[in-house]
Amino acid sequence: MTNLVIKKDVEYDPINHQVTDIYYDGDLKEACGALIDIHGGGWFRGNKSKDADSSERFVGEGFLVVTPAYRITPKAYYPAPLEDMDHLYEWLKKTDLPFDHDHIGAFGSSAGGNMVVELGIKYGIPIASLSGILDIDDWLGKHEDVVAAEGDTSGFNSTASANINQTGANDPFYKWFVTNYFNGRTDQYVEATPYHRVTDKTGPMYLANSLNEFVPTSGVLTLAQALTDHQIPYTTRMVPGSRHAKGYLDDVYDDVVAFLKRNV
Repeated sequence: MTNLVIKKDVEYDPINHQVTDIYYDGDLKEACGALIDIHGGGWFRGNKSKDADSSERFVGEGFLVVTPAYRITPKAYYPAPLEDMDHLYEWLKKTDLPFDHDHIGAFGSSAGGNMVVELGIKYGIPIASLSGILDIDDWLGKHEDVVAAEGDTSGFNSTASANINQTGANDPFYKWFVTNYFNGRTDQYVEATPYHRVTDKTGPMYLANSLNEFVPTSGVLTLAQALTDHQIPYTTRMVPGSRHAKGYLDDVYDDVVAFLKRNV
């Protein structure tokens, strides 16, 4: 049993007043490393409490976990959430929290999966992404005829992450929340698509997706090719059905933990 310690709403960015929750085992003198656990929600819904379950679970694996809030639409648009994660990472490196500061990784779902991939590219840290929003410019270019539609997203604030939008492919919704992230701008799609910026210093990646969900598998496959081109180690996992992100976490959990323990 772990002696779970939770510190709520610790400010990591005094300029934009962004906060994070911190989870760790109080019986450990030092955690093996830190995990940044980034919630999903299409950059327009969700909050850090959505990932309390996974954060507590990762503490049981020996990690200290930071689970941040970040700016979402309509208060802020791309690249504000990514800038928040830059501030979080810089803050985490400087803290005196009880973990080995040479070992930081990240785990994220959906929009959070996009954001952890960005951290892996920028800082060379290992990441695990479930249903990350990874194909932006190419997908939008090939789906100009799709009419963007939000549909009923009222459940985002009250429904467990594992139960959101698990009805198979939904191109109108995917197009709606991706374009919403850019507030109508179309000139940022390329720069916001992660696989264009993979380098030889990118961190190892674990990339999962369902085969028939609203997040297209093309993002994983194209990113995997970019990682191959730069000789970056990665693992891909395609699971059957239409479950989204943490909806299949139990299926891939042992894989994810093994990957993180091996690389963080």
